Amino acid sequence: MGALDGLTAIVTGAARGQGEAEARLFAQEGAKVVLTDVLEAEGEAVAADIGAAAMFVAHDVSSEAGWAHVVARALAAFGRIDILINNAAISRPLKLEATEPAVYDAIYRVNQFGVYLGMRAVLEPMKAVGGGSIINTASVAGLKGTSTLFAYAATKWAVRGMTKAAAMELARYKIRVNALLPGVIDTPILATNPDAMNQALIKSAPMRRLGTVGEIAAAALYLASPAASFVTGTDMVVDGGMSL
Repeated sequence: MGALDGLTAIVTGAARGQGEAEARLFAQEGAKVVLTDVLEAEGEAVAADIGAAAMFVAHDVSSEAGWAHVVARALAAFGRIDILINNAAISRPLKLEATEPAVYDAIYRVNQFGVYLGMRAVLEPMKAVGGGSIINTASVAGLKGTSTLFAYAATKWAVRGMTKAAAMELARYKIRVNALLPGVIDTPILATNPDAMNQALIKSAPMRRLGTVGEIAAAALYLASPAASFVTGTDMVVDGGMSL
C-alpha cells in the first residue's frame, strides 16, 4: 500500500523540475495526480508517462478562471481533491533598482497571487472530504535577505506568511497548510541565474552541493501524507544547511 492511496493531488508547475518529481512520487505512492503547467507539451508528456493515475491540465496559476477549470477537471476525473502543491514559480535575478513594475507584477502574480488563488480554489472540495493538505513552495530566499532576487524573495516571504495565516484559519476544517522551503536545487530555474551566483549559493551551504528534485519530492510526500497529521503552519527547510 502507498502512503497516498485513495487520495487526489493537484501539483502546479509539474511539467518539469520539482513539480514533476512530486507528481511522479505521489503517483507511485497511490495518489491520483493532476499536473498543471503553462508548458503544455512537456506536461502532457509527463502525465502520459506516469499513466492512468495522472492527468495534465494547461493552467495559468494567476487566473481565477484557470483555477476553477483545474478543480472542475480534477473532480470530474477523480471525484475528490485531498492535496494541493502550489509549486509553480518564476524568477528573475534582479536587484530592486533594476526591477521594473511590470516584472515585479509578473513574478507576484505567479508566485504569490497564484498561491492565494489555489488555496481558495481547493477549500470547498477539501472541506467536502473532511480535510486535506496544502503545501506552498516557498524558498530559503524567504528566510533571509538577498541582494539579487528582490521580487522573487518578496513573494517567497509572503508565501510563508500566507501559509501560517491559512494554517490557523483552516485547522478547524482539518486542512493542514505547510510551506516547503528548498535551497539551491538542480532544476531548470537555476539557468535563469548567473553561474557565479549559483556557485556562490552552493558554497554557502554546509553540504556544498545542489539538492535534488527527489529530495524535495520526499519532503513534500511527508507533508502530504497521514504521517504529518499533526503538522501545520510549519516551514520545512530542505537546503543542505544554507539557512543556518
